[in-house]
Amino acid sequence: MNLHVLPAGPIQTNAYLLTAPERGEAVLIDAPQGVWVEVAEILHTEKCRLTELWFTHGHWDHMQGGAEIVRATVARVSAHADDRVLIETPEVMKKFMGEDLGLEAVKVDRWVTQGDQLAALGTVAEVRHVPGHCPGSVMFYFAAMKGAFVGDAIFQRSVGRTDLPGGSFALLEKSIREQIYTLPNDTTVYPGHGPATTVGAEKTDNPYVHN
Repeated sequence: MNLHVLPAGPIQTNAYLLTAPERGEAVLIDAPQGVWVEVAEILHTEKCRLTELWFTHGHWDHMQGGAEIVRATVARVSAHADDRVLIETPEVMKKFMGEDLGLEAVKVDRWVTQGDQLAALGTVAEVRHVPGHCPGSVMFYFAAMKGAFVGDAIFQRSVGRTDLPGGSFALLEKSIREQIYTLPNDTTVYPGHGPATTVGAEKTDNPYVHN
């Protein structure tokens, strides 16, 4: 499996493209604005087709390029139902952001929940619900690759903001402790913004949520 980290959009949101050239398949986690250009080039080079698009949550910067990608591919879209309103009626996001973000609704094919096992790329990803930053925040944990894609739940030595509608620091702290800090210490954490970190490093060094 190959991992491509693709920061894109106006606030450099991380999209993660996982490809399995031997299978001709690829999975994209989150879809910031404009990322399709880079994704399409990698898919062509590695002779893969995008079969899955997974949203870590429904905030605008993670789904702004989603509609374009769905039109261009056969990707099945997965997200958590607690963010259904944000994903399917994105004008809601405009109301509390106070600006026209140019969002298009994305049709979700599969609503995931805590403990779901998503088969892709010849392996399995476990879904863990990590609300607090956003009601429908989820992480996708690949035990085989020792990697967790956590959206905006946690960053290197930081955590996601909790001042937007549906946010709660107490809930986010609970999510991090119960769903992220319970992973093996050597698990690589791939956040929605900024560099990767590890579970062990955050348990030791994160000033917002201590182990």
